Amino acid sequence: MSSVYERELKGILSGDEDAIRRSTKTCSPEEAASYLKARHRPFLVVRGAGSLGVDLVALRGDVSFPIEVKSASADVIHFADGSKRNQDQADAMQKECSRASVIPLYAFRRKGVRGDSWRVHTLPTDNLPPRIAVLYDRIPKVERTEKGNYVLRWQNGLPLSKFVEYLCG
Repeated sequence: MSSVYERELKGILSGDEDAIRRSTKTCSPEEAASYLKARHRPFLVVRGAGSLGVDLVALRGDVSFPIEVKSASADVIHFADGSKRNQDQADAMQKECSRASVIPLYAFRRKGVRGDSWRVHTLPTDNLPPRIAVLYDRIPKVERTEKGNYVLRWQNGLPLSKFVEYLCG
């Protein structure tokens, strides 16, 4: 099922007008207008592969992101539920992104939500160039529990429409 949401996000960031219109049917006019700005400053988005847990990689001349796509009906995703796989992937992604000076993104698609159903989060990252650090500071960080496990809280994320507005507006 997550591949459906990967394709949806890929279409939005690629500036595909049909994908954007399908994704914004229940969005406010302002949210839909923000999404449509991706048509003018699109990303080249490719499916990721490998053990870092990267589903998509968004590339553009000024900025690039590895993106892990998560979806749930609930408003919280606990990385330590079930197995440690998600937690280990996040730790590896954080380490590699800090090493490469890029911002890792988690795109959380909440199922059954009207309006902008996407939220963006990032992991704590070091060694970012000043220009990229300004963007990084605007993106909410993935939270940690008292035991140190990552948690995505949908309501605490940056709406994707605002993220696209900032990057493409």
